[in-house]
Amino acid sequence: MSKVNPKIDLVFKKLFGTEQNINLLKSLVNSILPKEEQVTTLELKNPYNTADYLSGKISYLDIKATDENGKWYDIEIQVAPYDFFGFRLLFYWAKMYSAQLKTKQTYEDLRKTIVISLINFNYFTDKVGQERYQRRIGLMDLDTNEIYEQTDGLELIFVELKKFQKKLPEIHTMLERWITFLNKAHEYSKDDLPKELATEEIQKAMEELEIMYFNETEQEHYESQQRRYLDELAIARQKQRLLEEEEKKKKQEELKIQTAIDNRNIEIVLKGINQGLTNETISLLTDYSISEIEKLRDKLNI
Repeated sequence: MSKVNPKIDLVFKKLFGTEQNINLLKSLVNSILPKEEQVTTLELKNPYNTADYLSGKISYLDIKATDENGKWYDIEIQVAPYDFFGFRLLFYWAKMYSAQLKTKQTYEDLRKTIVISLINFNYFTDKVGQERYQRRIGLMDLDTNEIYEQTDGLELIFVELKKFQKKLPEIHTMLERWITFLNKAHEYSKDDLPKELATEEIQKAMEELEIMYFNETEQEHYESQQRRYLDELAIARQKQRLLEEEEKKKKQEELKIQTAIDNRNIEIVLKGINQGLTNETISLLTDYSISEIEKLRDKLNI
């Protein structure tokens, strides 16, 4: 089993943000992008380097890369929610987009920038029965839904890991495999992966996790983030228990009220029958239908 949590930003960066694992990053990115936008190559713009991390040059553990067409990608993982998350993503997108231009370059040199956020919390509110764990958000004509070449520079992709509920037999796509890997790496090892996950990329990722080493500074960061992850998990479970308790109390109260109404209706029906009222009149006085009143008459032999 994996000894480290791939949802922790430091682990994620060391796993997907190094030159030797560029194929893992390409597999992850392609699993998220639509078929018509698959990338052939990726070039890391900020590969993870232990020396840079120790010297404080790395403060934001995202992964920046470009593809063969010049598109820019910013890939990150977040284990816990915080205020203004959406605003922050737009801010980082804007910085990354504008930073493309170097001396003597023009606006024509700007390339589309895609921010991919894998998040371990529910950020969007879905309607019941219409839950989605992946969203793609971009710029388009709000009247016609058309996308124009010169304004198609922004795309935000969200993958909400907690909303993914498929079991192993239901897993078929590479994105489903990567999400399952991120969610359940602690349950497997490279030698006992279920057949649904046993691709070359997932096996390589499991192997990398099992041999991953932290120096003292990295270990401190990992433990800090892991504590935050566990705290958020505990809070989420506590909230779920409270919701379940509230729902249980609500159902009990509703049942109590309904029982009182039913008892009152039966009392009215019996009085009506004893007073010789017709089924139609009794039905008007209660929630009972005429057929239900007939059944009650038969049961009471009245």
